[in-house]
Amino acid sequence: MKQNKIKPDTILKNFWRDNHHFADLFNAALFDGEQVLNPADLSEADTDVSSFLKFNGHAETVQKVLDVVKKTAYGIDFVIWGLENQAKIHYAMPLRHMIGDGFSYLKEYQEIAAKNRKDKNFASSDEFLSNMKKTDRLHPMISLCVYYGENPWDGPLCLMDMLEVPEKIKPLVADYKMNLLELRTSGSLQFHNQDVNTVFDISRSIYERDYNKINTVYKDRLIASELGVVIGAITQSQELIDHALELEQKGGQVNMCSALEELKMEGKQEGKKEGLQEGMIAGTIKTCKKFKLDQKAAIKNVMEEFSLSEEDAVNYVKKYW
Repeated sequence: MKQNKIKPDTILKNFWRDNHHFADLFNAALFDGEQVLNPADLSEADTDVSSFLKFNGHAETVQKVLDVVKKTAYGIDFVIWGLENQAKIHYAMPLRHMIGDGFSYLKEYQEIAAKNRKDKNFASSDEFLSNMKKTDRLHPMISLCVYYGENPWDGPLCLMDMLEVPEKIKPLVADYKMNLLELRTSGSLQFHNQDVNTVFDISRSIYERDYNKINTVYKDRLIASELGVVIGAITQSQELIDHALELEQKGGQVNMCSALEELKMEGKQEGKKEGLQEGMIAGTIKTCKKFKLDQKAAIKNVMEEFSLSEEDAVNYVKKYW
């Protein structure tokens, strides 16, 4: 099967850019399924919140790009919604979110300040000094981290979890909460969009190795190839991505039961190949030992015969010497 050079992160960004997918995700994760975000009200916003910082004569450019950002209007005001995809546990994620949200506020402040300087419509020296009028307001930034990893999230959920704070001064320390959606524990969320529900349901089942559920629920159901690609991206299965893309090119849909069965068979065959090679490596190492060669010579022999890295060869020699 042809290998497709598509990054899983790009696949997920593209999926969540769809307003219906994006709205359903936030409604399920943050509002218990209540339809607070309306897809029709969402519009694209700039994902680049990089900023130019100046402190006491020192200037520095700081890069920060969010995965997907939407803006929704509430009358004459609006709210910014930011989404960050995360495949691995990140033990500084609340700090990353705080910085991203802070840069978003800073970006809007700089836009307001630039307009005010251009209009020169300040009512006081205080407004002139801050480049903001007393009535100027920033708009709220709400971020959501979607963690797709197979392992349970054991990282911090807020800034306070990252700090070592004496009990006496805890009330004085400003905290920053992170909104986290963990795919593997998302079974209780109320999704209304069928695509989003299917992607999360099948991905969870794959992580839980619950193939019986997939066979029962999806035995006679075909899903769009696009969803197969997204599920492959979430579960980090390049084979599933390639399989779904191949069917998409043929104008077909994906039967998840057949696709997973095919992938399991491929995995068994690959496992047999790996097992055969390891057996041959073990035999070579034992032969080296039998002929009184030292470990250094055995490592060199294994590297050359099986095209292995020195690290892998060393590990095999340690295992079978």
